[in-house]
Amino acid sequence: MAETLKIHPADNVIVALRDFSAGETVTETRQPIQLLEDIPIKHKFAERDFQEGETIVMYGVTVAKTLRVVPKGTRISTENVIHASSEYGVGERDLSWDAPDVSAFRDRTFMGYHREDGSVGTRNYWLVIPLVFCENRNISVIEAAMVEKLGYVTEREFSVDVDTLIRRYREGSSAEDILQTDVLRTGEEMHRNRVFPRVDGIKFLTHQGGCGGIRQDSEALCRLLAGYINNANVAGATVLSLGCQNAQISLLREAVDRIAPESKKPLYILEQQQSRSERDFIAEAVKVTFTGLMQANAIERKPAPISKLTLGLECGGSDGFSGITANPALGYASDLLVALGGKTILSEFPELNGVEQELVNRCATDELAEKFVDLMRTYSKRAEEVGSAFSMNPSPGNIKDGLITDAIKSAGAAKKGGTSPVADVLDYTEQATRPGLNLLCTPGNDVESTTGLAGSGATLIVFTTGLGTPTGNPIAPTVKMSSNNALARRMSDIIDINAGTVVSGEDTIESKGSELLELLIRIASGEQRTRSEQLGQDDFIPWKRGVSL
Repeated sequence: MAETLKIHPADNVIVALRDFSAGETVTETRQPIQLLEDIPIKHKFAERDFQEGETIVMYGVTVAKTLRVVPKGTRISTENVIHASSEYGVGERDLSWDAPDVSAFRDRTFMGYHREDGSVGTRNYWLVIPLVFCENRNISVIEAAMVEKLGYVTEREFSVDVDTLIRRYREGSSAEDILQTDVLRTGEEMHRNRVFPRVDGIKFLTHQGGCGGIRQDSEALCRLLAGYINNANVAGATVLSLGCQNAQISLLREAVDRIAPESKKPLYILEQQQSRSERDFIAEAVKVTFTGLMQANAIERKPAPISKLTLGLECGGSDGFSGITANPALGYASDLLVALGGKTILSEFPELNGVEQELVNRCATDELAEKFVDLMRTYSKRAEEVGSAFSMNPSPGNIKDGLITDAIKSAGAAKKGGTSPVADVLDYTEQATRPGLNLLCTPGNDVESTTGLAGSGATLIVFTTGLGTPTGNPIAPTVKMSSNNALARRMSDIIDINAGTVVSGEDTIESKGSELLELLIRIASGEQRTRSEQLGQDDFIPWKRGVSL
């Protein structure tokens, strides 16, 4: 097993694959390097002597500049380097692509839910959503009334069946009989005994938007909710409106019609200010939701080609190994899926800072390249206007684990997008319709980004992590991929697949990427649920544009 790694031939820093002590000599480099200080695992050290103001290169791109003299064998840190990245713009593009061998997957299928528009879902959900935060309490009341009774409790490993005790009491059972009654029901038993076995869940979304703030945020919220309703994993929806809010029913209907003008999905929209009472309003919502579930339950899983999958590419809680193991493995799986005719979506624009030119060069047309450049520059400008910048993106956890600058973080994060050409560039809430790699403008915030991925059509999400995070999504099964073995052992309850074996030598990027695609096929077919599904991790945060980074 290697102890150090030089990621790209042009790099002038080396990654430590284990903890090193000051005084040790590294011999795997071109010339032996004596380390002048302790180098923690995942951190980088200087391959040569640097003067103040010199460029640090990783992944073959500019990632930092030195703040002072940095001797060979010294750790790269926030004390001796600062974020730097290269300029970018639209020029000559290179669309040549060495696509991976997909012969092992070419004739494979998954068992999915076929929708009338030709899309295929990996899950069959019913949505209950508010147009405005004033309806959040009513959403919670409906959830409490329906979820457990219909068998959709996923966040608990067991439940106590009080209904059986009540029934036995009314039948005349004695206290002794009651004490002998088994009332424990496992999560798996509840799953098997659902009233609507072909409906994978009722998803109750709440949010803090729809009124107040700027009108554009309410309009964007309606477009986002329309994207969720149109997602292939959704059979239909119940929408609660107060009536007087900025996010008017007409805005939602217009957004739905714009995305899917021929849609025949059942959509029930109720307005509380037109109801006789809150009780009647909630009762009506429960009844229409129940009838919607009856319709959704009529849909069965059927075989579909892998090209019908839409995969969201996400990372969060990243560490110094994320860009070496998990992200490149996910990138290889993305390339496999693209080569098979599927769609993948790369988001988190603040985490593409420093690798813009590479992505510009991969855009299929000048128009797409110009759109990407405009979105990136506009986003960066707005961040600076509110007193921030892309350079401030790395979190304390990122920095502690070796991601010292945003460009270092971004260069590793971009590996999730593989090497295929960019088929489309999407602004927030725009839909992924073209096969191939899509770039989607979202924040780097994990939940805002995954919320946006599902809103643009992702039916599966792979979320790579080096530090660990419990994030999931309400409608897109979210696979957690660990970048290192220690995390996979420590947080096995949230990790679905481990890419740490790339560093320890059991796997290559290619073998782990292929293993990931196999897992995605099983999950897409309903043969396996993700850890986040089992734990009920349904995170949903719409982006208030210009506020989040």
